[in-house]
Amino acid sequence: MDSFGHVNNVVFLRYLEEARIDFMFRLARQAASGAFTGGSVVARHEIDYLRPLVHRHEPVTVETWVTKHAAASATLSYEVKDEAEVYVRASTVIVPFDLEQQRPRRLTAEEKTFLEHYYDDAAGGPDRRSTAG
Repeated sequence: MDSFGHVNNVVFLRYLEEARIDFMFRLARQAASGAFTGGSVVARHEIDYLRPLVHRHEPVTVETWVTKHAAASATLSYEVKDEAEVYVRASTVIVPFDLEQQRPRRLTAEEKTFLEHYYDDAAGGPDRRSTAG
């Protein structure tokens, strides 16, 4: 919490990280056994803080979906919310990474197929979002 009793901005990054790990390591590997096994790195975060979230015992939900993917990156979007409010909207650009070579790599066909299943361009696209709570 910050000095005003609000959830600190760094904590929101942790919420996004937990949702991203669940998305890329649990869901991706269930759908495609080789997806993202080589690793990935974060290239960019963008966060809009819409409302303060005060300390409480009730959980919030983090919805995650894909808004873009290219040959060597993907953009994940998020909403941190409860049943009544959206507190944060955010996005993260991830880059697949070759751990042995220590350099970025291209998305595999298996990874692209997985990402396309969760694609939602927020402009009428399919609503296939992953939810972590």
